[in-house]
Amino acid sequence: MQKTHVILLISLLASSASAQVSPKLPDAFGPGNHARTLKVDGQERTYLIHVPARYDDQKPTPVVLIFHGAGMNASLAMPLTGMNQKADEAGFLAVYPSGTGVGPWLTFNAGGRQGKLAEGSADDVKYVGALLDDLATVANVDSKRVYATGISNGGMMCYRLAAEMADRIAAIAPVAGTMAIEKAVPKRPVPVMHFHGTADKMVPFGGPDQGTPKFLTFKSVEESVAIWRKINECPDEPTNKELPDKEVDGTKVRQKTYGPGKDGAEVVLIEIEGGGHTWPGKRPPISFIGKSTRDISANDLMWEFFQKHPMK
Repeated sequence: MQKTHVILLISLLASSASAQVSPKLPDAFGPGNHARTLKVDGQERTYLIHVPARYDDQKPTPVVLIFHGAGMNASLAMPLTGMNQKADEAGFLAVYPSGTGVGPWLTFNAGGRQGKLAEGSADDVKYVGALLDDLATVANVDSKRVYATGISNGGMMCYRLAAEMADRIAAIAPVAGTMAIEKAVPKRPVPVMHFHGTADKMVPFGGPDQGTPKFLTFKSVEESVAIWRKINECPDEPTNKELPDKEVDGTKVRQKTYGPGKDGAEVVLIEIEGGGHTWPGKRPPISFIGKSTRDISANDLMWEFFQKHPMK
């Protein structure tokens, strides 16, 4: 991460997305966007839900948790990822947790915090558990098809959930965020699809560099993939696939698939040559964060992956 990138990203994302951010939404449940509030460890926490028009409360419905990056919030994650549109198309509940912090600029305790920053951090695994419990009181949730994705700090949170809440999270698809906790001993294999740009300067492909703040540590893409390949008992050698170069956008995409492993679990790396700290398939709100490939849609690929991997 570059030293001042968080401040710049906060202000620029806010200005680019402010027109699309909804005010606090009513709790009446039906198609559209809704806000929920709950208390965890005495602290008020919130999250947003997007309910697709085709939602049927008589049928168990898949859930995709979408975690925002550092210095963002749930409202900003909606336009950044475009997951509401995918939810409408596919029929899942798109759920946007919000982290903790100052005002609207929030983070998740995904691990990797050093020194005083680690002290007093919110228990966001507990928060997600409480969120899922609360969601089940207003929606017909398919508990075998709860998935997690997110960008940057949100992607790191996905890895933490896979490690510590494998009994409730069926599969994960982190974007531009690697594993930040020291180790993972999940209760079951958790399929992983990881998206990462080789030119990402904020969460570098090779792990922390000279631009990474000293209070933060995280693993490289290769180390994260290797850890989950071992956990899921996948073969060491991947099946490699060059994806079609559809757009002249300075990127190329390679897919490395490890598996199937135990219980059919896979680890899939979507490596974006020349890609920055961006959501594949979506135009970046600012040029500072690098190029975003238009050759693929992360939303399409991860949903296809999630459909293959309900919890057994």
